[in-house]
Amino acid sequence: MATGKKVSLVLGSGGARGLAHIGVIKWLVENNYEIASISGCSIGSLIGGVYAAGKLDQFETWMCSLTNLEIVSLLDVSWVGSGIFKGDKVINTLVDLIGDIKIEDLPMPFTAVAADINAEKEVWLNSGSLFDAIRASISLPLFFTPFDYKGIKLIDGGVLNPVPIAPTFNDDTDITIAVNLGGPISRHSIKTKQALPKADVKPSIRSSIKTFITSFQSTEKNVTQENWGMYDVANKAFDAMQSTIGRQKIAAYPPDIEIVIARNACGTLEFERSAEMITLGYKKAEFFLKNST
Repeated sequence: MATGKKVSLVLGSGGARGLAHIGVIKWLVENNYEIASISGCSIGSLIGGVYAAGKLDQFETWMCSLTNLEIVSLLDVSWVGSGIFKGDKVINTLVDLIGDIKIEDLPMPFTAVAADINAEKEVWLNSGSLFDAIRASISLPLFFTPFDYKGIKLIDGGVLNPVPIAPTFNDDTDITIAVNLGGPISRHSIKTKQALPKADVKPSIRSSIKTFITSFQSTEKNVTQENWGMYDVANKAFDAMQSTIGRQKIAAYPPDIEIVIARNACGTLEFERSAEMITLGYKKAEFFLKNST
């Protein structure tokens, strides 16, 4: 197995499946790969940015210890129609945990990819506030409100490029490794042996959010299971769209190694499965890297 190689790491979008990125990074580091550059989209920008800031261990511990109630408490309701939540409390909490860092001060090149939906183009954020760039990149339509970045309304980069390989083209590295969270649906159980013990299994965050929203809109008759069914349809449509675009991007700009995570590995909001997804990412990195040599 080749070791000691400098890697351009591309981390794709996919909601809670993106916790697999942590497992991928851990495997690469343990096997003497030097991550020299990161390009990330949505959850990939978050995990990549935290790693580049040197705080991945703290972030992993935090994510795996959060209760659903604590996560829901971080969701600040937006009273405008462009998204359910503002995202400010999440980002402020991450700044408290990680620090207020500028991208220029990171020890490696880092790019967060967002989308200017009005201009129908990608926006590569590789300077300025790390968490402004991440907030822009994670602006999942319907869920988070768009982020105002220098007067431009930005949304989740996965709308246009869920596996952002192009920002790494000029990297002085040996190989490009891309983690695609929109892989073909798995027909097998995706539960890993290292999943959380039964006593620690929590109800889904999606269910908690539904209860939370119902509580503050209890007088609104339109907050129903039917509406959440509509959200599920939109979510599946977004996953299908990202998967299709991801395949096209990878076909046009193939990385040296593609690590594939099935898009049904877990739901977009199933962050209670963090430990399981981290383990899955570690196993997938081992499988794809060992089979590539």
